[in-house]
Amino acid sequence: MSEDAERGAEPPVPGSPKVEERRRLQPPAPTDMKSIVVHYQEIALKGRNRPYFINRLVRNLREATADLDVREVRPLMGRIEVVLGPAADWDAVKERLARTFGIGNFARAGRTALDLDALAAEILKDLGDRETSSFRVSARRADKRFPLTSPEIEREVGGRIKLARGWKVDLGHPELTIHVELLSKEAFYFFGKDRGLGGLPVGVSGRVVCLLSGGIDSPVAAFRMMRRGCRVHFVHFHSYPILSRASQEKVRELAALLTRYQLRSRLSLVAFGELQQQVVLAVPPPLRVVVYRRLMMRIAERIARAARAQALVTGEAVGQVASQTLENLTVINEVVSMLVLRPLIGFDKSEITAEAERLGTFPISIIPDQDCCTLFTPKHPETRARTAEVVEAERALGDVDAIVEAAAAAAVVETFQFPVVESTAQG
Repeated sequence: MSEDAERGAEPPVPGSPKVEERRRLQPPAPTDMKSIVVHYQEIALKGRNRPYFINRLVRNLREATADLDVREVRPLMGRIEVVLGPAADWDAVKERLARTFGIGNFARAGRTALDLDALAAEILKDLGDRETSSFRVSARRADKRFPLTSPEIEREVGGRIKLARGWKVDLGHPELTIHVELLSKEAFYFFGKDRGLGGLPVGVSGRVVCLLSGGIDSPVAAFRMMRRGCRVHFVHFHSYPILSRASQEKVRELAALLTRYQLRSRLSLVAFGELQQQVVLAVPPPLRVVVYRRLMMRIAERIARAARAQALVTGEAVGQVASQTLENLTVINEVVSMLVLRPLIGFDKSEITAEAERLGTFPISIIPDQDCCTLFTPKHPETRARTAEVVEAERALGDVDAIVEAAAAAAVVETFQFPVVESTAQG
């Protein structure tokens, strides 16, 4: 439904000033613009390691668009070109690029010979019947051996367009900016840019294991680590068959959605209900939540080391719930020797929720379910646990290392892939 229809206004009549204004502001349907120019941002600062980051981004772009008739993805001078085939759907390709980490911005572009007359002619052809009140040409000269400077290129190309179309030139606040980029052997032009997610390409920063609860916080934490170039392996603790499979189904949906950003994922499903029952029988009620978390961290670390991951990731934020006080977080951390990353540690709930809504995980996270966090939870959990009393309580569980090893070994692993999302289970 259009905004006008939602407001109850009558739809605009074809040929009316409002329709003509909208048509004038809409870019034309490109015909010969078969390239996408991708600009990276943070990667450009990587010095000698830059080729490694660029090659990873190129590889990720190839994988992300593998089913969309993309003919080629190739690195150029300070940018990447994505070459579209005749059957490529621009909207679909645009959506994939908008979810690829490492991209600063991108634009559908035309490619021409390194000749200003040919460049201006192609721009005029692809402008079609578009009208504008003002314009400017913004040029970038990647190869400084080209005889004209960027301002001179802007004047030459802009003059040809002004002569052909009669448009007003406005260098300060133009309605239309025509971007021109000249490389060593070719030139590109485009009308506007789409913003990318920024960050680093997934895979350049190693592997991490994220404890994915099915709530609002942990998917956002996972997303933030992906944006920093980490490949995230998910671990979910469930209480089936004591509780339903609902939490597992939610986490599968979350893993599938997050895989659209990192292309390949693994999800380890750990049965935790029986361990919780043992804790209930052996541990004083106030300490149970801390003991649960310590067991989860131990199991997640075993899984992480088997997966050759370098860190654990959680969605914890200081003071959000009883287990997330500084005292309890300290006691929980003591059971693992691996680095623990908490990307949301200083965020409040409203900030995390807003990011979950932007990410698209929020509608899934709020689906009612029964997860292990709500099973056997005491009414008054300890908020300032001390190591000595927690260690003493854990002795009643028996051989904790054997319990942890058995739980990690029994985890069911599912794999996810995008564009073609598949899930297989392994013992």
